[in-house]
Amino acid sequence: MRIRVDRAGAVARITLARPEKKNALDYTAARELRESLRDLAADADVRVILLGADGADFCAGADLAALHALLDASASEQLKDAEALGDVFRVMREIPQVVVAAVRGRALAGGAGLATACDIVIAEEGARFGYPEVRVGFVPAMVMALLRRQIGEKRAFELVATGRQVSAREALELGLVSRVVPAAEFNAAVEKMVSELAAMPAHALRSTKQLFYSLDYTNFAEGMAHAIRVNVEARSTAEFREGVRRFAPAKEKP
Repeated sequence: MRIRVDRAGAVARITLARPEKKNALDYTAARELRESLRDLAADADVRVILLGADGADFCAGADLAALHALLDASASEQLKDAEALGDVFRVMREIPQVVVAAVRGRALAGGAGLATACDIVIAEEGARFGYPEVRVGFVPAMVMALLRRQIGEKRAFELVATGRQVSAREALELGLVSRVVPAAEFNAAVEKMVSELAAMPAHALRSTKQLFYSLDYTNFAEGMAHAIRVNVEARSTAEFREGVRRFAPAKEKP
């Protein structure tokens, strides 16, 4: 097994478990990750998924030994291998749970893409990110669909065209990560984040994620119309009604 999955209450943890390979991704690892995400998506008790890794590095990207073995493979075999990681990125967006990446060490190439695909990224201060595919004659193709949305065309293109690595602090400035935390505080900060998310009203959290990404595929008018529908639907939930009663100023309560 390339990954490990643990569940505790509303939080599920997926751990990349190939530290001897710097958690590099091959076809098997990508499929295991995709299937684990799909299984968790069907679990209504799970509200948050934490993606972490064993060892010093989050993920060094594609497994070069696996890519070497595919050098003479057919076009259909190459497609199958590429789709495995693309499916992971797509499923992360589609599942209702919030996916949080806890990044230590290096997150490079497909590993940086994996972090980029998560909803929230918490980086240890010493973490480094990069998309160096172009340096070995490859193209950071799938991650570009995510990257240019998150940080804008000019900054995204500079990263993928030069392949340079950036520090956690620069990644924060660029918008690649959500928060940077000193090493001594990292574990506590990650646990605090996932605990707070897991305590959020379940329907509201899921609807927020679904609406957030669905807006990618609409123009402004369509997006606003969809947002209005979601707003009205949220008003009919018990958790909304309870929340309004709980937080409304006492003098304004009926």
